[in-house]
Amino acid sequence: MLRYAQLNPVLNCSISKERGKMMHKLETEFSGRGVRFPDAIETRDSHSLFINWAGRWVMGFLLLGCSNITLAGNYHRLQLLVEALEGGLYAYRMVHHEIVSEDGTSTDITNRYVTDRGTIPGPTIVLDEGDIAEIELLHRFEPDSPFQEHVSLHVHGVHYDLDSDGTLKYINLYKDQSATPYLSYVYRWDAAPGTAGTWPYHDHNMESHNGAEDKGLFGALIVHPASGTERVRTSGTRSHIPLDGISKDYVFYIGDDAFWGMEIDNATGQQTALGINPALTAQRNTQVRFHLIALGTNFHQFELPTYRWPDPGTRDRINQKIIGSLEKHVFTVKATHSTRYLDSAFTGRVLGMQGDFIVTD
Repeated sequence: MLRYAQLNPVLNCSISKERGKMMHKLETEFSGRGVRFPDAIETRDSHSLFINWAGRWVMGFLLLGCSNITLAGNYHRLQLLVEALEGGLYAYRMVHHEIVSEDGTSTDITNRYVTDRGTIPGPTIVLDEGDIAEIELLHRFEPDSPFQEHVSLHVHGVHYDLDSDGTLKYINLYKDQSATPYLSYVYRWDAAPGTAGTWPYHDHNMESHNGAEDKGLFGALIVHPASGTERVRTSGTRSHIPLDGISKDYVFYIGDDAFWGMEIDNATGQQTALGINPALTAQRNTQVRFHLIALGTNFHQFELPTYRWPDPGTRDRINQKIIGSLEKHVFTVKATHSTRYLDSAFTGRVLGMQGDFIVTD
């Protein structure tokens, strides 16, 4: 796994109101967290990136006179762009993803993603508890109307400050936090302890303050727990398996009329956008994990007949789960036989929301 040296001051000193204002002004003007001019898609080398971030924290340390510094988790630097697809849809596309380790070693993992086009769903971003992600969003389509000039990233589940909420001033009463045809925007996400889980991200600003999630601008963030294990239930007993023992992740978005899928091969990290109601494949007796995220406005009842898994927070074993808008449900099963997945709610059956789960030797 790639890592980045992220200096994280622990401010155990008393900060006066004046110093707080000074730091906010410095951060706003010099940190680069706000708007940028994206005339070209480019990346910086790990050395300059390290100097840039280290310089910011050293400045804050000297100004505040604090004495305690601790090392945090990995630092992820990403670039995403938004582009128009046919049929009035839009999509996020990964441009660049690097992670730099605590010793300053940088590794580029961009080749794990689909990079030649935008995909629905968008890229799945994977972090560990303690990691920091800085994501620059680029606008890459010509708007048909003034209402389409704003696109954003709004994430659930992890920590961020007001600058990274990804909403309009109309909502946050602070400022528009969007990429436009002329300016990119940078978001900072903190996968702090306690944020492990699967979380949606989506646009919140295009065309209206509700955004264009219904036009394809959605994706997922997976934060792996610091323990490095996942709870499973086999032969009636609960146990934990190491995350590296999970062969595949299926990130499944349940829309009002279809499933949208993204598959991650954990041996390589390679992501594959699967499209609508896709066939899923797995090797027999491997552990596979489903991440369900509901979109739209309908309630759904996801079923994986003849399989059972633990229902979080209960002692029950289930093979179906009712899930509502932006709710999520994650479970792991051992792939022992083929079956079909489906949305057995009335509207899901009428619309044919189902697909094959194919297990091969």
